[in-house]
Amino acid sequence: MIAPVKRIKTAADLERIRGEIRASRDPATKIVRVCVGPGCAARGANRVLGLFREAVEESGVDVKVEAKGVGCHGLCERGPIVLVDPGAIFYQRVEEPDVAEIFRETVLGGRVVERLLYEDPAKGVRVRTAEDIPFYKAQQRIALGGNGEIAPESMEDYLAAGGYAALAKALAMDPEAIIAEIETSGLRGRGGGGFPTARKWRSCRDASGEPKYVICNGDEGDPGAFMDRAVMEGNPHAVIEGMIVGSRAIGSNQGYIYVRNEYPLSVERLNVAIGQAREWGFLGKNILGSGHSFDIRINRGGGAFVCGESTALMASLEGRVGEPRAKYVHTVEHGLHDKPTNLNNVETWANVPAIVNQGGAWFASIGTEGSKGTKVFSLVGNVVNTGLVEVPMGMTIREIVEGIGGGVKDGKAFKAVQTGGPSGGCLPAEFMDTKVDFDELAKFGSMMGSGGMIVMDEDTCMVNVARYFLNFLKEESCGKCTPCREGLPQMLEALDRITTGEGRVEDLDRLEEIAGIMSQASLCALGKTAANPVLSTLKYFRDEYLTHIEEKQCPAKVCRGLFKYMIDPNACKGCGICKKACPVEAIAGESRTPHIINQEICTQCGTCLEKCPFSAVVKV
Repeated sequence: MIAPVKRIKTAADLERIRGEIRASRDPATKIVRVCVGPGCAARGANRVLGLFREAVEESGVDVKVEAKGVGCHGLCERGPIVLVDPGAIFYQRVEEPDVAEIFRETVLGGRVVERLLYEDPAKGVRVRTAEDIPFYKAQQRIALGGNGEIAPESMEDYLAAGGYAALAKALAMDPEAIIAEIETSGLRGRGGGGFPTARKWRSCRDASGEPKYVICNGDEGDPGAFMDRAVMEGNPHAVIEGMIVGSRAIGSNQGYIYVRNEYPLSVERLNVAIGQAREWGFLGKNILGSGHSFDIRINRGGGAFVCGESTALMASLEGRVGEPRAKYVHTVEHGLHDKPTNLNNVETWANVPAIVNQGGAWFASIGTEGSKGTKVFSLVGNVVNTGLVEVPMGMTIREIVEGIGGGVKDGKAFKAVQTGGPSGGCLPAEFMDTKVDFDELAKFGSMMGSGGMIVMDEDTCMVNVARYFLNFLKEESCGKCTPCREGLPQMLEALDRITTGEGRVEDLDRLEEIAGIMSQASLCALGKTAANPVLSTLKYFRDEYLTHIEEKQCPAKVCRGLFKYMIDPNACKGCGICKKACPVEAIAGESRTPHIINQEICTQCGTCLEKCPFSAVVKV
């Protein structure tokens, strides 16, 4: 441990200590990196890490070995993931019994455990490093750059990787020069709005009133999304460094990170990082002798989705109910405590150090004309490789879903992808070659949002999907404005009727009418965009709505009451397993003879389908 002499007081001190840290690290040391991100942790990664550390302590060999937990590596489908250096050997689906073999064979013996390597399904060959895996080949990791490499609770790791060099550089720059560099980069807000970051920073800096505040929005609440969480837990210092740079440009001395209460590990990691930044001299008074002072405080949100909206978040920070306010009052002029306030989300702040270090022109060389840089997506749903991906703006849906995601699971057909969180649109297969950026997605009724991407296969009911997201938004609406408060329940009521076989054709016109009113008259973005799942599915899957209404059938066989469970007499062996499992005794039949389901009793719970070992139960 290289401890700082009290506080690092100058940029020269920073580089000296960085050099000492790097020099103290023996290149011959064997390093085991275990991903302890949310996906891998759910599969026992923390226990795997503990076993590696025990193996290091008990080895008794004259070999320097270090085992460390690192942030989300992205390929959550294959977790727990373990990397061994030297060689960057990539092991996947590592379980507790595998630890001893990896330690013996690879760490101590320098031999590769072939069975734990990733096997390329297209070529049928096993590969040793992440760079050879299709999931990673097309990615360009900037916001996620430190994930998988540094231990999130280690200041030394962050400094050795070049951490806080951007801060030292920015502190020597004029504030306008910092903003100009961000402007050159073309960075737009990654929280969903896509507003030009430099314009927001400049507006806040030029606004009258003191003090000025800087806020990081970590209130990530989209279903299936965990991009910000991965950054906060995997590389918290990148977020903090970005905020300090921003505070210098804006002229702020106080920052806040607003984190949803459901992310306790994010809060823990950020608290550790903030404490370290204060101890080493990157937060507090007279940072690196520049005369600039800045500190950060963490606030935990109560779990309200609407608090992801900027003005609702600020109301929550002030101790009030998290409700949005009219947009004609700009937060860069009248924000937190009615003072000029700049708010960006986690991913936006995490991009700032890389832009300052490598230049705005470098960042602008990535992406499309109107959407620069990379974007982190949470790729989930019916796709082979679920996880986090960071790709250049402008990559197509097909390239992400098929190239990186490995295509739809179980060989089923791609039906739709929903982008932009619960307020995003659902795009059908005909738009697979659409570029993913702020402008292109909006043309077809969807949006970038914060980066959720949910893949749906042929067995997905699009009416039910629209109903699911609308129900989520109804529950999360603050109810302050009438269009959202009254419109969402009325739309949901119509969708409930349609999915239960009681819908009317005129319901479709009513849905579109209410959606139009909400988009025009709602107070905040939640209400204005809430109808997107309904409008996009009505536009691209209208026949599916009409089948529910006119034929009282669900083509995907998802909506209860609009399909039946039947037993195929040619496939049924009469084993009686389904009969024993049925909770309402709706199945009859003698041993070794085909069984039947009494449709008047059946509750369509699906237990028979789940339990049948011969695939004799079918939906019709």
